[in-house]
Amino acid sequence: MKVKMILPALTEAESPFWRPIKYSLFPPLGLATLAAYLSPDDEIDLQDQHVEVLNLNDHPHLVIIQVYITNAYRAYKIADHYRAKGSYVILGGLHVTSLPFEAAPHADSIFTGPGEDTFPKFLIDFKNGNPKKVYSSAIRTLEKVPPIRRDLIKRHLYLVPNSIVVTRGCPHHCSFCYKDAFFEGGRTFYTQEVDDALAEIDRLPGRHLYFLDDHLLGNTKFATSLFDGMKGMNRVFQGAATIDSILRGNLIEKAAEAGLRSLFVGFETFSPQNLKQSNKKQNLEKDYVKAVNRLHGLGIMINGSFVFGLDDDDKDVFKRTVDWGVKNAITTSTYHVLTPYPGTELFKNMERQGRILTKNWDLYDTRKVVYQTIGLTAEELETGYWWAYKEFYSWNNIFKASMQHPLLTHKLKHLFYSGGWKKFEPVWNFLIKTKGLNQTLPALEAVLAKVKINKNERTTALFGSAIPDYEAFETS
Repeated sequence: MKVKMILPALTEAESPFWRPIKYSLFPPLGLATLAAYLSPDDEIDLQDQHVEVLNLNDHPHLVIIQVYITNAYRAYKIADHYRAKGSYVILGGLHVTSLPFEAAPHADSIFTGPGEDTFPKFLIDFKNGNPKKVYSSAIRTLEKVPPIRRDLIKRHLYLVPNSIVVTRGCPHHCSFCYKDAFFEGGRTFYTQEVDDALAEIDRLPGRHLYFLDDHLLGNTKFATSLFDGMKGMNRVFQGAATIDSILRGNLIEKAAEAGLRSLFVGFETFSPQNLKQSNKKQNLEKDYVKAVNRLHGLGIMINGSFVFGLDDDDKDVFKRTVDWGVKNAITTSTYHVLTPYPGTELFKNMERQGRILTKNWDLYDTRKVVYQTIGLTAEELETGYWWAYKEFYSWNNIFKASMQHPLLTHKLKHLFYSGGWKKFEPVWNFLIKTKGLNQTLPALEAVLAKVKINKNERTTALFGSAIPDYEAFETS
């Protein structure tokens, strides 16, 4: 059987603001995971429109398309194209789960929620000639999931081919989170068996890994066993976690010992009222600076996530956010205009209030205002968003933030990582065009290399000034 698996390009990937490097980071793991359930005899073509031109002139028996909100219209056109040619088309993903009735007319079958339990059932039904119109996930488990078909991934087209997911979902329920609805109707957070996760890691070449999990530290028992098992693997890795998990216990230290060198952290807002609006309880009454200092004291760089446009925001929120990031040596910042995705509590609340201005999903890219704002005009919000990016990544602020670190090695790591990510666009574009992107991995691994920090240096990183190590004097 000929099978075509497609990740259509997001609308923003073809906009004037498109950064090719941003969409050349990670391969489509979701599709490669589903491919593992197909027969070894099946002829599979996995295509990612972000990094290659789609071939639409083929005649596959089965077409599988992953749908996000800002590729939805493109996904529907591709689906209609293949159905007209006689292919059996299935649609799944976040947007299909949020709006199944919108997606259904463009597919022979639709999938809502995760596909680990439903896709194998579909394959049996399909081969027996009686596939269902809708498959909804009910059983949430990662036990006995076959190894990802990484042979289908074109590694040379991605900066981070060694991306990996060892959990599903998140233990928290932020009102603006697009993925919360995806796991509705069953467990919303669950993990692989530790041995299976370690085996997947062991199969990956090189040193660098990027955990794409929404919350790598979300299950303390699992994460502890995972990090214990990773010791001695000589890996360097990046991931995501919450303020609460960074401050609680010693799990972040275990992660650092296992090779964690960069962490995505959802700060989102400094306003308690905004946190309550977002149901982001894990950040309420938490000391952001203490969490930052703890990470820096372990030699871990920070990618901070911030949302603009929550109801308590005012005109100064952009400058306050940028100034805080520079002062606290945040290595990279990711800014978003608040976006009420369909299926979220935020969308439901705003729709009840009559605040949704458009349902043109192409505009839901976290850069544009699609709802009635409070406290800021739409123009002020969008202008402030772009100003924040430009200001934070100015050379002046990159240098200033780098200099906040007490250790020279950290200053240099910050400078190379932040500057390299945002200030060398022509270089990234050249590497992408010449298909040499993957050749930069040794440089990335070097920047993420472990920094040896003695006890006194860590005290300096944590508190900003050196405190005498009296134990060292007593034993010297």
